[in-house]
Amino acid sequence: MRRIKYQPRSNWQSRVESEGMHYHSEDDVPYWDESAYYEFTANEIDELEAATIELQKLCLQAVQHVLDEDRLNEFLIPEPFHNLVRASWENDEPSLYGRFDLRYDGVLPPKLLEYNADTPTGLLEAAVIQWTWLQDCFPDRDQFNSIHERLIEGWAYLRETLGSADLLHLAAVSESLEDHMNVAYLRDTAIQAGWQTEYLDIEQIGWDAARGDFTDMEERPIDCCFKLYPWEWLMREEFGRDIPVGNTRWIEPAWKALLSNKALLVILWELFPDHENLLPASFEPLHGGTFAAKPILGREGANVRLMRHGRTRFQTDGTYGDEPLVYQELCELPEFDGQHPCIGSWLINDWACGIGIREDISLVTGNMSRFIPHVF
Repeated sequence: MRRIKYQPRSNWQSRVESEGMHYHSEDDVPYWDESAYYEFTANEIDELEAATIELQKLCLQAVQHVLDEDRLNEFLIPEPFHNLVRASWENDEPSLYGRFDLRYDGVLPPKLLEYNADTPTGLLEAAVIQWTWLQDCFPDRDQFNSIHERLIEGWAYLRETLGSADLLHLAAVSESLEDHMNVAYLRDTAIQAGWQTEYLDIEQIGWDAARGDFTDMEERPIDCCFKLYPWEWLMREEFGRDIPVGNTRWIEPAWKALLSNKALLVILWELFPDHENLLPASFEPLHGGTFAAKPILGREGANVRLMRHGRTRFQTDGTYGDEPLVYQELCELPEFDGQHPCIGSWLINDWACGIGIREDISLVTGNMSRFIPHVF
């Protein structure tokens, strides 16, 4: 694994915009950054792929354990949603995608930092933008990236599995350009898989109490809805209180709320201590005072505190300061040219199928940490 500086394409802005990435910069500072790339060996890619498959297997066992032992309260799942989460798992409601965030340097085994299992973004960059960059810059090289093809296969599987659902609604917060464009890309892959689709802003979803249906702007029932909106938010809003009694099938399903939750890290370590792809984690500060403290429902690196021997090494601000925490053994991101990369490893329809790399001078990957392409 190496970080290699490279000359950006002269027309890179228009190139990525032509593929739907209009959020490539913030205040003229690139978020999509092709001034460097990461190079891997084939063996390193194999190791990342194997770790992703292994972690998914462990996570599914963890879900079963949480439900068997009735530990939903530890995940801060509101009581009215306990039966929904349980039923979605017992009914084997299908999932489309997720992204493991891994610490990896090409030397030590990949280590799970967290699982973005419910509403992962960075999908357009990983699936399309870096692939086009590869074709333009290194057409004779390869990339760990079959995300696009796997998404189409995944949507086709969901269409077959869900049976009676002919129309797929996709919802997001339209004010977020990144969320809107990620959903636009997902909608395109769903159409290629044979779905009829309709886009909604999350606030445009209505509720027909008489029918027990969520409805769109034309009062049509929403039979199947992909939502780029976190379960932990839905469970705490007036909008979400009717979900347990409604007929809508949700993607991602409710059981994914357990995997997108930092409490998962504690359960995994309890079940699989000393696993090479896991880090020790607890609901209490770790002995020795060297850990990363993370809000259970935190997002995008907010309110994370890195401690070394009882002293604060680094911390971030955010809106999750009053939440319960999990404590994970501190395993700092590696450093390449002063940058700290975090590898997002994608799982689509249970296939480990690609990676995207975010890097920052900060030790904590945040919302505007840059996306860097890769080759092998």
